[in-house]
Amino acid sequence: MGRRLLLPHTRRLMLFLRPMRYSASATATATAGSLRDPLHVCVVGSGPAGFYTAEKMLKGREGVRVDIIDRLPTPFGLVRSGVAPDHPETKIVVNQFSRVAANPRCSFFGNVTLGSDLSLSELRKTYDVVVLAYGAESDRSFGIPGEDLRGIHSAREFVWWYNGHPDMCNLAPDLTNTDSAVVLGQGNVALDVARILLRCTTELASTDIADYALDALRSSTIRKVYLVGRRGPVQAACTAKELREILGLKNVNVYIKEADLATSPADKEEMRNSRIKRRVYELLSKAATVHQENNDNDRKELHFVFFRKPTKFLPSEDGSTVGAMELEKTLLKDDGATGKQVAVGTGEFEELKCGIVLKSIGYKSLPIEGLSFDKYRGSCPKFEGQSSVQ
Repeated sequence: MGRRLLLPHTRRLMLFLRPMRYSASATATATAGSLRDPLHVCVVGSGPAGFYTAEKMLKGREGVRVDIIDRLPTPFGLVRSGVAPDHPETKIVVNQFSRVAANPRCSFFGNVTLGSDLSLSELRKTYDVVVLAYGAESDRSFGIPGEDLRGIHSAREFVWWYNGHPDMCNLAPDLTNTDSAVVLGQGNVALDVARILLRCTTELASTDIADYALDALRSSTIRKVYLVGRRGPVQAACTAKELREILGLKNVNVYIKEADLATSPADKEEMRNSRIKRRVYELLSKAATVHQENNDNDRKELHFVFFRKPTKFLPSEDGSTVGAMELEKTLLKDDGATGKQVAVGTGEFEELKCGIVLKSIGYKSLPIEGLSFDKYRGSCPKFEGQSSVQ
């Protein structure tokens, strides 16, 4: 059975070696240098992890050949389908990946799906090294009532939709039956989708956003976006750069309850230990003190909702589309084990009306035959940092 290596570029990247190509004394920390020439490598997934791996392989061993396969016809993964269209500077890394792809010892094969077109066992028989860098293509769920109502999407689906990913071209989120959208989560992806909903479409027109998405956003009736988080502003998972950008959107009023900005000794300790948390809190505090009174009907609203967790999705009058959310108020308590503050329900509930919900609560990988997989966690089980093949 092949041994597995972890490379530093991604937590979901796994590497398998054919056992006959290295000595019996090799360990899971062995490098490709211990293998016999010529080395032939297959990288499954052509996103950043896949291309960084290919680059290191090509530079680190003379004569190595790398084949990159992907189920899509085009390469670059999240750079193409995950980066917001109004962040073109982030996509510049494509130039680096293109140079890797132009290497005569590197080949790209699109429209090849692991698990249907070929199996993991077939790859391991064909190649000396197989690297799985296909990422996470599924979503975590809350498992609460009403989650199957129409109008509820994952942030991943929405991002793929406006970026023109072939899997989501037909998503067609309804942006015209409501004036309110709820984004569950307060990380960078949550801020991305909220920003796209609120940004002026004239500005978006100069980006590489999908044409059908731009048309839908031009017709959108959404005027209010609520960013909902279970914990407080100190625990918001976004970066200062992303937060500063959304707080500075033109023609958007930002609303934050000053009471939510009260800090506990534990909050202050978190900020002392993290410059990012401190900077995020400072930006939110400054935004909360800005007195915004403007009767201009063209101005949109961004509401930061802290200390709330969803408990139920409520249907609209038609019974099949989401019309509101039931939220439970929370407070923070030390979990007693790690010292981290966790959100616990208080038993107080409120409703928040909305016509569309975008869930930004994390991703899950998909299982592959021949690979150990924890369906509950949506990842490969590990023991002391090691994963294994079945």
